[in-house]
Amino acid sequence: MVECLTNKKVLTKGNYAIANAAVIAGCQCYFGYPITPQSEIGEFMSGKMQELKRGYVSAESELAAINMTIGAVSTGVKAMTSSSSCAVALMQEGLSYATTDELPVVLVSVMRGGPGLGNIYPSQGDYFQATKGGGNGDYKLIVLAPSTVQECVDLTYKAFYLAQKYRNPTVLLADGLLGQMMEPVEFYDYPYPEIDNSGWALTGAKGRDGRIIRSYGPLADDRCVFLEKLYEKYRKIEENETEWEEINTGDADIILTSFGSTSRNVKTAMKISREKGIKAGFFRPVTLYPFPNKRLKELSKTVKKIVTVEVNMGQMVNDVKLAVNGACPVELIHKGVGAPPSAKEIVKKVEELI
Repeated sequence: MVECLTNKKVLTKGNYAIANAAVIAGCQCYFGYPITPQSEIGEFMSGKMQELKRGYVSAESELAAINMTIGAVSTGVKAMTSSSSCAVALMQEGLSYATTDELPVVLVSVMRGGPGLGNIYPSQGDYFQATKGGGNGDYKLIVLAPSTVQECVDLTYKAFYLAQKYRNPTVLLADGLLGQMMEPVEFYDYPYPEIDNSGWALTGAKGRDGRIIRSYGPLADDRCVFLEKLYEKYRKIEENETEWEEINTGDADIILTSFGSTSRNVKTAMKISREKGIKAGFFRPVTLYPFPNKRLKELSKTVKKIVTVEVNMGQMVNDVKLAVNGACPVELIHKGVGAPPSAKEIVKKVEELI
């Protein structure tokens, strides 16, 4: 057991909150390579994992880190890697392999500015990377997006649980702002049941038939059967695990939607708009995959307009438009990189749109 400060709040940085939550969740192996703005995760793990006699490797590259993680989880242990943006790009092949191998990899992606090497300022430019994927073939990753440091803890726990429950790679998608900010956080015992993996994990074949985990399938018909099975799993994930936050949507004329740390300013903008007599509501997808299409579609039939706010050039807005399917106009307020649009800037834009 890892000692945690139950019912006590501790002032801590987002990256440290994620790392400590991973340890409490039972992460047995961590493999990573330092890159700003998530390096504190590896720093924390380098001390704590060795202290607890768990596995820690500072890998020679991000390619090595994701493949080490794949190897570890194939034996049934909980394992995690973390990185950022241009370095997560190097992991895409590994994530595709882990998905077809049905392995419970946990990846923490703390976004920075791009494209390419970009810069170290916060960004939400990796929404596409996380939800659409850069690896080959038909696959999906479970993607969770925290908006507070407390949610960094809550959703790290959930990431390990969902990865194990569905044997599917799961991404905790944060950003540089959230990774570096400090807030009071409550750590508590891992709240989810442990998942039995004895039926598939590679633990040595003494006393039982051997097992193979591999992504290669030479026959087209067999691959079609496998993909149907994989997508049936995705349908179950959509049915059971879609999560969102909504406020004041019942009487709203306009709904402001966003994800991650940007939602903090958007929520304030909603409150200010209400004070000005504008019936504004707030909607935040917590799971970016599965995306809350059904609920957004319902809301689109009762409002005059939906506005998405993002720190990128417009990515989640495409999923919002698909969910709405023309039922109401969808507008975008955005900033490419850096601090998100302020609440005042958002309110001003809302007034113009109204």
